[in-house]
Amino acid sequence: MSSNRPYLLRAIYDWISDNNLTPYMLVDATRNGVRVPPHVIKNGQVVLNLAMRAVANLDLGNEWISFQARFSGVSHSIQIPVPAVLALYAQENGQGMMFPAEDEEHSGEPPSDTPPSPPEPEPPTGDGDKPKRGGGSHLRVVK
Repeated sequence: MSSNRPYLLRAIYDWISDNNLTPYMLVDATRNGVRVPPHVIKNGQVVLNLAMRAVANLDLGNEWISFQARFSGVSHSIQIPVPAVLALYAQENGQGMMFPAEDEEHSGEPPSDTPPSPPEPEPPTGDGDKPKRGGGSHLRVVK
């Protein structure tokens, strides 16, 4: 059978958006095929805002997620292979879904039972990039 990950990603994205929350996607930036600006990668991961107001031409496909986004005022074409997605969650309350890391060479084997740990929270950078969320359910004002 094909992976259920792209179907779950679309469903969680719709659920978050339908509740007027901001969908954030945690990506393993070390995976082959991940195309994001290098300066947004922290500890091998990147958190991307997928809100309709933040991206253009969003395509949540079965193999790839692609869209246009601006980082520090510069437009970039973003491409993420679906297996590189580690989590999709609402920025405001952390609700969503984490996905097990898939082995690139052995994607047919069962995934590890250990979920990836969320990134450590970082202070706002002031250059328009969104901060990463840590564990807890708290809100933070970002200007």
